[in-house]
Amino acid sequence: MRTSFLVLGFITLLLVGLGVWFAKRPLDVINAATPGWYSEKTLALSYGPDARHKLDIYRPTVQNQPAPVVVFFYGGSWNRGERADYAFVGEALAARGMVAVLVDYRVYPQVRYPAFLDDVAMAVAWSFKEINRYGGDPQNIFVMGHSAGAYNAAMLALDERWLAKQGVSAKNLRGLIGLAGPYDFIPIVNPEVRPVFFFPNTPAESQPINHVSANAPPSLLIAPQEDQLVNPQRNTGGLAKRLREAGVKVTETYYKSTSHASLVGTIAWPLRGLAPVLDDLSSFVAATKKTNTSAKAIEPKKP
Repeated sequence: MRTSFLVLGFITLLLVGLGVWFAKRPLDVINAATPGWYSEKTLALSYGPDARHKLDIYRPTVQNQPAPVVVFFYGGSWNRGERADYAFVGEALAARGMVAVLVDYRVYPQVRYPAFLDDVAMAVAWSFKEINRYGGDPQNIFVMGHSAGAYNAAMLALDERWLAKQGVSAKNLRGLIGLAGPYDFIPIVNPEVRPVFFFPNTPAESQPINHVSANAPPSLLIAPQEDQLVNPQRNTGGLAKRLREAGVKVTETYYKSTSHASLVGTIAWPLRGLAPVLDDLSSFVAATKKTNTSAKAIEPKKP
């Protein structure tokens, strides 16, 4: 009897420990449960001079022609984040026939607005120049992000200054995919975000919603219906409304069964039952990409 209680106690402690670990590092669990046989990976490529100027590429294992490219930026209130934590995004996109580019960028306190926009613009410019060597089609590049990363993607797509500084036209982007993005957040409430944007002197030009024009690319904007961190009606709904008024094609979707954090997690197969986010973005890319392009896929050079 005593042995049974000891075993039961050990199992209980193990489950509690796993629960605590999952609560602290849920992305580790998601990545561990994500199969990696659908992609070929090229990791830690430099796109700029800083240690944070690194990106990872996930391409389909079976590929007969250049694939559409999705450049992904993670969230983290511009205070934290690592591209390796989002390997599941790269694996999922590659499994759906896309080339995924996962980007690290500098965060606070190393930099403040707008330095990280220069970083992500540099990564996209690198993609336009180099992605054909990794099976990607430079005529079909989409920018995508979650939370703060969706802000980064939206600023590149809507404010032409950032890519222009890198010698690239924002008009060459095929589409914008935003997940739970903050696009209109003055005055800033989040204490982590305030110093990033010089609160209370946050410049109005820092807000994506203030850069909407008819030149914006087709957009897919997704958010949880009840988001406790980024107000979906003001941010996703407000940007979608402004884009429509400018004559831009936009798809606006909300899901009841996801939170701010779990929305991006539904891209991984263990959580796909919560919301069809991967299906949504796959359909959007397929419907929006150019067809019959002349881009030629080139194998990466051997080291």
